[in-house]
Amino acid sequence: MTNNRQSLASQAELLNVTSPVKAENEGPALIVTAAGSSTRMGGIKKEYLPLEGGTVLSTAVKAFLKTLPFSLVAVTFPEKKDSDKNPAGVCMPAEQKCRNALLCDRELQELLSGKKLIFVPGGESRQASVFNALKKVKEHFKNSSPLVFIHDGARPFVTEKTITDTFIAAQKFGASAPGLQPTDTQKEIDENGFIKRHLVRKNLSAVQTPQVFMLDTLLKAHEKAAGIYDTADSANSEDSADSASSNREYTDDTEIWDIFAGAGRVKITEGDSKNKKITYKEDIFSAERKQTMIRTGLGYDKHPLVQGRPLMLGGIEFESDLGEAGHSDGDVLLHAVTDALLGACGLGDIGSFFPPEEPQWKDADSRMLLKTVWERIKAEGWQLENLDCVIALEKPKFLPRREEVIASIAEILEAEKSQVFVKAKTGEKLGDVGQRRAVEVWATCLLSK
Repeated sequence: MTNNRQSLASQAELLNVTSPVKAENEGPALIVTAAGSSTRMGGIKKEYLPLEGGTVLSTAVKAFLKTLPFSLVAVTFPEKKDSDKNPAGVCMPAEQKCRNALLCDRELQELLSGKKLIFVPGGESRQASVFNALKKVKEHFKNSSPLVFIHDGARPFVTEKTITDTFIAAQKFGASAPGLQPTDTQKEIDENGFIKRHLVRKNLSAVQTPQVFMLDTLLKAHEKAAGIYDTADSANSEDSADSASSNREYTDDTEIWDIFAGAGRVKITEGDSKNKKITYKEDIFSAERKQTMIRTGLGYDKHPLVQGRPLMLGGIEFESDLGEAGHSDGDVLLHAVTDALLGACGLGDIGSFFPPEEPQWKDADSRMLLKTVWERIKAEGWQLENLDCVIALEKPKFLPRREEVIASIAEILEAEKSQVFVKAKTGEKLGDVGQRRAVEVWATCLLSK
């Protein structure tokens, strides 16, 4: 969360970089392409596959909204009729499928608050889909020409640095894209498979997305590429006229910009090997393995033992003459577990979620408190690997009811009982625990995403 706040706080500074684009109040626009057929995935729509608490598509979009103050997000979707049916046997429109894949991520829903979100039918090619999106985006910027980012929806692991670097370069030069120098020696071959030309590797770049341009200039370049151009303008560029009249298809927007924009060359910024486009089924699994994040959390709590209160441990009431004093029901075990989980993902602690000075938490059920926190943690994309707890308690004996407590915690966290363990130690009649003045708990957890 701290990194997100720092990133958001730096957005205004990024917008102040000297730019050839006229200063406007709105932020840049983002076009995410997701209109492909995913034929190399066996027809499975790769952008809609689950990833990090959402989908490939939502993860890709989320990276941008965490980095820069975009004012508009446009997502392209397959225009062809979708024959998939929901459980009721009703065909789901292609736009609705795209919307569902994007907005299933709760964190992304929050990030989209206050921003314009549009869905645009794609075309027969990537070029046509981007052109459709550019025209729709321009309808929302009739009096201005912000920078527009074009990004593949199947590149979910784009980093803040890549986004920021391309943004700054586009502000300075008018157009930019990230690229990586090939590691293998590159050759140009002829139609028969023989080497035709030996290329100089240091002068080559494998270009990725996002590609960033001035909106109006890119839109006009696409019009020319599609054969919709002013003949007087095109007469100034023999390449432009020849290319447009040949109905040639262009592989990316940097090529269209270079041939038709007439507004300077595209600046290549440093790419990232992690910013890989998911193309085959195995790509998403290998990418997930590489991107797995592991976090540990440690929680601790201690409550006085007093008469007239229930002794609650893990949501189970124990028979005892003494129970925990506390603002809520005093379940010291669940409180320590809650803190461990929150600590692992950096979301705060139990007191920041449920301040003890607030009356609504008086005698609150700690199971409900933990469940509320766990729902928030899951929304961030985390899942539980394991939880281990130690209770320091003189009486009563814990062992006879240990399985009940483990089952209770596992149910709250929607986990297997094998992922949760709880053990107890006595104070050997020493200290607060040994003298039955208090109960203590330590909890440690492992989370991943």
